[in-house]
Amino acid sequence: MVETSIDPKLQSVAEASVIDELAAKSVKFNVSQGALVAMTPDGAVRAMVGGRNYAESQYNRAVTAKRQPGSAFKPFVYLTAIEAGLTPETIRQDAPLDVKGWKPENYSHEYFGAVTLTQALAMSLNTVAVRLGLEVGAKNVVRTAHRLGISSKLDANASIALGTSEVSLTELVGAYAPFANGGQGVAPHVVTKIRTAEGKVFYTRPADQLGQVIDPRNVAMMNTMMQETLLSGTARKAEIPGWMAAGKTGTSQDFRDAWFIGYTANLVTGVWLGNDDNSPTRKATGGGLPVEVWTRFMRSAHQGVPVATLPGSQAGGFFSNFVQAASHASAPVNAPSPASAAGRSAPTRTSVRPEAAAGLDGWLMDRLFGR
Repeated sequence: MVETSIDPKLQSVAEASVIDELAAKSVKFNVSQGALVAMTPDGAVRAMVGGRNYAESQYNRAVTAKRQPGSAFKPFVYLTAIEAGLTPETIRQDAPLDVKGWKPENYSHEYFGAVTLTQALAMSLNTVAVRLGLEVGAKNVVRTAHRLGISSKLDANASIALGTSEVSLTELVGAYAPFANGGQGVAPHVVTKIRTAEGKVFYTRPADQLGQVIDPRNVAMMNTMMQETLLSGTARKAEIPGWMAAGKTGTSQDFRDAWFIGYTANLVTGVWLGNDDNSPTRKATGGGLPVEVWTRFMRSAHQGVPVATLPGSQAGGFFSNFVQAASHASAPVNAPSPASAAGRSAPTRTSVRPEAAAGLDGWLMDRLFGR
């Protein structure tokens, strides 16, 4: 008997969220498929949807499919910049850019001049992300992403800042988990225990030993910035009443992929929508359908759950202050204590790319013992 971390109630809500949204809007937006992964901040997968209809296709788009994350990759660029000494209030220029003949543009084709990093991330300004990537170095951005749990091969070039290297939904959600838990590395997992028919336990999942992968102070700054995505940025439709949430939308080239990865102190959930043949959608963006799927799922998933704030959250504004005052909740139990101000605590997960073969319990023990 295999014991898993899947919550049957959340699983059914996740399936309905993806299926209903596609049923209502797949024709309008030329989107035929979707996937959702929801895990606790320590990496235990509570719900996973690999496609809209398992009977028609057993292909798991949440685990196996690799797609361009687009702007959903930008938090790794911004974290690298924060670790290099920048802050959410640092000013950078949003203006046309030419990188050896490549001219990245903003989605809206308009430019805002001097902006803070918080504004640039919330509005998903491409020129600022590329400038930051060039400033800190593409190789350092790749190291950051791998340290947080991305296991796919990433190309260290200028366009990495716009999410041009392909990743899976599960590894992307797992790499956002440290923002929700105070900076601890996680390994996404489904299997918790395996017993024989007689009840003898012959596998119990060991605790993660990945340690601190982000300094708690940098987690706080990233959470402050990524909350703004939901308050004033590209994911304004994403709201869970009473809860503080943060995240990032993503839309890949030619609208082929639409993503939203968002999290609270309770759950980290990612949604991908697109087509199996990689054909363009009809202008489906991360701030549209994925946010709608995410919001429906997360509102249901948080009903009756005691409110907790994100680690180190210090966002201003009436809404954030109201949430903090109303909840009187502390950061999650597994959040580490803040590091001393004397120096930066060195992240402990190796910067070397983790071995993908072991991911998600060896892709559920190779579909349960089919090695």
